[in-house]
Amino acid sequence: MRLQFVLTEVLHGLRRNLSMVVSVVLVTFISLAFVGSAALIQSQVHKLQDDWYNLVEVSVFLCPDGSTAPTCAAGEASQEQIDSLRAVIENELGPEVKKLYFESKAEAFSAFQERYPDGYQGTQLTEADMQASFRLKLTDPSHYQVVADVLQGRDGVEAVEDQRAVFEPLFLALNRLSMLAAGLAVVMLLAAVLLITTTIRLSAVSRRRETGIMRLVGASNLFVQLPFLLEGAIAAVVGSLLAVGGLWLGVRYLVTDWLEKSVDWVAYVGTGEVLQIAPLLIGIAVALAVVSSVVTLNRYTRV
Repeated sequence: MRLQFVLTEVLHGLRRNLSMVVSVVLVTFISLAFVGSAALIQSQVHKLQDDWYNLVEVSVFLCPDGSTAPTCAAGEASQEQIDSLRAVIENELGPEVKKLYFESKAEAFSAFQERYPDGYQGTQLTEADMQASFRLKLTDPSHYQVVADVLQGRDGVEAVEDQRAVFEPLFLALNRLSMLAAGLAVVMLLAAVLLITTTIRLSAVSRRRETGIMRLVGASNLFVQLPFLLEGAIAAVVGSLLAVGGLWLGVRYLVTDWLEKSVDWVAYVGTGEVLQIAPLLIGIAVALAVVSSVVTLNRYTRV
């Protein structure tokens, strides 16, 4: 009997304040869509880092003829210098280096011809223009600086470059996009809290007669406040489910069906990641509704 009464009151409250309830649903939907987008972008960044950081190498470029670097004062790197550097890499940096590969000028020229068969920007280069290098695949790519500190400044070494630096601008842009989405989410969540609070307050004021009767018959605070709590929670949960559905559709059709087929060499987030964050979004919605409702109801329906 009590459950039936509570459910009846919830339905009446939702019907009386339908426009406000719809507003709560929409604002919750938008705010949690931003929260979910921020989480998915961060997940995408981690996927790219895990995949690409394991592929990138450290390139140790040896002195070419005519280099102005101080370590190249003697001219092009000699075979003795190359052998000395190989020994340093294999001995001093052994634990840090997973794989070592030496690319000669001839091999560099062959790779250049494959990539630029018509020359680079209209310029035809020769084997003499190429630069020999060591390619190091590190056990832990984040230990680049350890390798650089050992090899930079040695005779025969013109430069030590970390290929991760190529991807850093992309990761920085994605992280900033994630922060922007999170910032917008905070603003929209605040708007959702205010709307839920207003909706509950209007519902409580319009039903003072009912709550007064409940007080007279000895109803507890929880019993009086429960219909209002459920109204806010239902509206917020519906908004969160819409956010999950919108994110799922976005990932399914924009990422999986379009982007993944257009650029297939990148690991993308999928619908599985959306389902993973779904409980978080629903939990945030319920928490917003409960906190907003309790704060409001303690003032307007206190027994």
